[in-house]
Amino acid sequence: MEISGVLSAIVIGIVIGVLGRLAVPGRQHIGILWTLVVGIVAALLGSAIAAGLGVANTSGPDWIEWLIQIALAALGVAALSRSRVGR
Repeated sequence: MEISGVLSAIVIGIVIGVLGRLAVPGRQHIGILWTLVVGIVAALLGSAIAAGLGVANTSGPDWIEWLIQIALAALGVAALSRSRVGR
């Protein structure tokens, strides 16, 4: 992966993290930094899963890949928030 690919993954990950946080109902007990980290990880994992499923490259927007990434980010935000509530 080239540096431009890594930088775009980080930028997309930030957007994915915010969308994932919005998808989780209620108040999340994590900071914005953790949201961004979860988004970046979800974007990278979602891209790998979409590539494995063969839906990463389509003509036009890659809606399925985005949905996978947002779902992973929502799961990550919910899991991290739930683990932080007990503290």
